[in-house]
Amino acid sequence: MNQMTRMTPSSDYDTIRAAIRYLSENGPDVADLSRFALSLGLSERQLTDLFRRWCGLSPKSFAQAVALDHAKSLLRQKESVLDTTYEVGLSSTSRLHDLFVTYEAMPPGIFRTGGAGLDMIWGAAPSPFGTAVVTATEYGMSGIGFADDETSIEAAFADLANRWPNARFTRNDQAIAPMVAQSFDPRQWSADRPVRIVLIGTDFEVKVWETLLKIPVGKATTYQSVASHIGRPTASRAVGAAVGKNPISFVVPCHRVVGSTGALTGYHWGVPRKRAILGWEAGVISAAH
Repeated sequence: MNQMTRMTPSSDYDTIRAAIRYLSENGPDVADLSRFALSLGLSERQLTDLFRRWCGLSPKSFAQAVALDHAKSLLRQKESVLDTTYEVGLSSTSRLHDLFVTYEAMPPGIFRTGGAGLDMIWGAAPSPFGTAVVTATEYGMSGIGFADDETSIEAAFADLANRWPNARFTRNDQAIAPMVAQSFDPRQWSADRPVRIVLIGTDFEVKVWETLLKIPVGKATTYQSVASHIGRPTASRAVGAAVGKNPISFVVPCHRVVGSTGALTGYHWGVPRKRAILGWEAGVISAAH
């Protein structure tokens, strides 16, 4: 059992993130949830209630939902998730469990010039997974990152802005807040009011990101499957690099891509956050049924 010291999380997500890390390290079967909750200044019941409010699952069920076996079971459900997209309703307006996203890729010229001449805004707002840091153009959201006690808002913004090195940025939290609310609140996911995003990257990267948008909530696929889907079956490594460079985390669901064994491989904003997002999505589906 890992040594535990008393912690003072500053938000629900900090508590959830700490619990995810603890459960991941100790496993749902051996974790001492009561003792861990006490280290957070909570009772086991309070921690369990927080988990249920946050994602509809108990802490141990949450851990199981995003464990290796869960990822493997997702991969076993269909021979190819991407090839069966239409079977799960992604072609219709009854897609209850997924984000409705409309997107466009910026012209190659803008990509080559690093966004020269573009006026963009950025800002920060609360999300279920820490502070969301967002960049946007007049056409839509161009980047989502996360800040927490390990990554400052300014550092998350710099990570996103690096993709548009020659654009002019102005901070506007008020304009960013509704974008964050729409992206992370399932009650606001609507075909009549889709989330608007803008992709900027190489042709290959944009193809990969377009493919990620076809992976439904509650499903997982592999880098190899994505590579095959875009007609580059031997390019799994390049696909992995493109997935890692996805600028619009969560909305473009790179967290739904796992290793060939089902392992939850690296995530730009941290594997604990990847586990958190997958568990949260499992809760969204559970609550809808």
